Amino acid sequence: MILKLTNKSKNFYAHLGKVFGSREVQKVTGDRFYDDDNKTWYVYYNRGNPDTFVSVQDNKIKNVWTENRKHLIAVLKQINKELPVKESVVPAVFKDEYEKARFLILGNGYKNFIKIRGDQNE
Repeated sequence: MILKLTNKSKNFYAHLGKVFGSREVQKVTGDRFYDDDNKTWYVYYNRGNPDTFVSVQDNKIKNVWTENRKHLIAVLKQINKELPVKESVVPAVFKDEYEKARFLILGNGYKNFIKIRGDQNE
C-alpha cells in the first residue's frame, strides 16, 4: 500500500519519523530529509511498516529512501504515472531503480547525486 502524506497529515511523524535525522539515510544517500511545507510524501507500507519514502515538491523529486528496492520502483512508477516530474536531483545510489521505473537519466555532474526526469516530459 502506498500512502500520500504531507506534514499536515494526521500521524505524519509516526509514519515518517524514522527518516528525519537518520544517520543511516544520510550515510547511504548523502542527503538529509526535512519536513518542509508543500512536500508530498509517497510512503510504501510493507505489512504495516513503512519502508520506502519519496518526497515531491513542485513536481520535483526531493528525497528518496528505501529499505526495499522493489517497493521503491513501485513508488517511483506511481509518481511517474501521476505527475509530469520535472528535472530532479536525486541520490545516485538508486540509479537502477529510477531506470526501471522509466525515469530518464540526464547526467551525473555531482558526486553522490544524479539528475532525472519523468518520462511524461519526453
